[in-house]
Amino acid sequence: MEYRIGQGLDVHAFAQGDHVMLGAVRIPHAKGLAAHSDGDVALHALCDALLGAVALGDIGQHFPPGDDQWRDADSSLLLAGVNEMLKQAGWRTVNLDLTIACEQPRIAPHVPAMREAIAAVLQIEVDAVSVKATTTEKLGFCGRGEGIAALAVVLVARG
Repeated sequence: MEYRIGQGLDVHAFAQGDHVMLGAVRIPHAKGLAAHSDGDVALHALCDALLGAVALGDIGQHFPPGDDQWRDADSSLLLAGVNEMLKQAGWRTVNLDLTIACEQPRIAPHVPAMREAIAAVLQIEVDAVSVKATTTEKLGFCGRGEGIAALAVVLVARG
């Protein structure tokens, strides 16, 4: 069996709003995220990791931020589209590891729901989905409360 790995990174700045979307879960927060779509940095990083693993480009290539079709789009739809691209190319997700970096909001209470949602979109088992959170110890733009970053690593297999 042929395996490949991919990694993805995404960041979004905070903006006006009353919630953030992270890992396909709506989390109440005093701010939203500035983005063309719903700003789900976790799913965007995951899309890039999956696309990168099979050399299919990046999220911006397939879902251009200047295209009104994707304005305020649910990032779960983007991830489902990427999953379909992988299937069409003969690949499937084996497992993934996702890290979300921010000082606020608190991520831990939402991790089980994120794992379930991501597994459902990718049509894989929940135990193949790892979601973790970290702070940046008040360092950098995340530490100053200016935004959120996410890093994803995936393993895919042909067939």
